[in-house]
Amino acid sequence: MIKRIVKMEFSPKDSKIFINIFNDNKKNILNFEGCKSIILLQDINNDNIFFTYSFWKSEYSLKKYKESETFKVIWQKLKALFSNKPLAWSVKEI
Repeated sequence: MIKRIVKMEFSPKDSKIFINIFNDNKKNILNFEGCKSIILLQDINNDNIFFTYSFWKSEYSLKKYKESETFKVIWQKLKALFSNKPLAWSVKEI
């Protein structure tokens, strides 16, 4: 199992739009084959910084999701909202 952490930053007005997009699509992401869990986290010192923390069955599952139409539609909406370049890490437990 791998875990995926994605850091995203938005302007104050776009933060609310992002939260709505996330909530509207969370179920679709969870229903994607190989996705075990996804949660949304918010920085405690900066309300405009968010992290998604997702668990995937394998790197292959994550790759298939990133190639999917579901991901492309969501990412297209989000790209227009970023105030800084998003950062992402795929990690595993030791």
